[in-house]
Amino acid sequence: MPELPELQAHAERLTEEFGGRELSGFRAIAFTALKTYAPPPDQAFGQPLVGIGRRGKYLLVDFGGATTFVIHLMQGGRLKPDDKQSIKPRGGLARWTFTDGSALLLTEAGTEKRAGVWVRDPTADGGLDGQDPLLGLGPDADTVDAATMAAICAGHSMRIHGLLRDQRALAGVGRRLANEICHRAKLSPFANAAKLDGGQVGALVDAMQSCIAESLAYERGRDDMSSSKERPGAVHHRTGDACPVCGDVVREVDYTRYTVNYCATCQTAGKVLADNSTSKFLK
Repeated sequence: MPELPELQAHAERLTEEFGGRELSGFRAIAFTALKTYAPPPDQAFGQPLVGIGRRGKYLLVDFGGATTFVIHLMQGGRLKPDDKQSIKPRGGLARWTFTDGSALLLTEAGTEKRAGVWVRDPTADGGLDGQDPLLGLGPDADTVDAATMAAICAGHSMRIHGLLRDQRALAGVGRRLANEICHRAKLSPFANAAKLDGGQVGALVDAMQSCIAESLAYERGRDDMSSSKERPGAVHHRTGDACPVCGDVVREVDYTRYTVNYCATCQTAGKVLADNSTSKFLK
């Protein structure tokens, strides 16, 4: 799933290309794509695209502040220029058309079709009748300082890897960044966040900021959003490879829907984590 760096760079590219264009239409190609019924999408018709921003793992397609389309790409979604504008585009979920004839298309690979669009009026009281996906998000990970992170950790007695991925606590980090941040901070992914000392919290914040900055620089150097396998990293999806820091083998704890990667020498004082049912918290 795209994380903060991929989405931020992609939002910047789309803003540069489509910013200022006037919206003429919106079509939900798949009936599951549009998650809200009010305000209606046509409220934005005739308005110029102010820009495409990001909050957590959501893209914000802003038409003047009164109407914003909130988009979650999920695992296989992409928002991209639509040159062909075919009636039934492959994987097509929704299309935005502009008065100059151009268009943006939301697609999703696979069969689940979990990506979605919410129409949001930030000026209206009550948002989307409780359906606003931005409500309840934690602070964006790239804005968090040591004091804020210390408070977040103190309030969550849970594994660091899970806390980093909890969008209600910290927005924008997913599986890849969580693996890379823990490795760079030299912390076990299973360490209890509430038990970290000041130095460990500081290392966690430094690692988070540097991992995000490096990933963002990589994404900004591309013409399109990277795929998961293209994203740089030291341990994520590198089970069996040599750790670039110490040379030890990169290990994994495999879950049903994701894998935690780590280096025992760098992160767990040489201890190998068992499977997800028997692993213990490590300091």
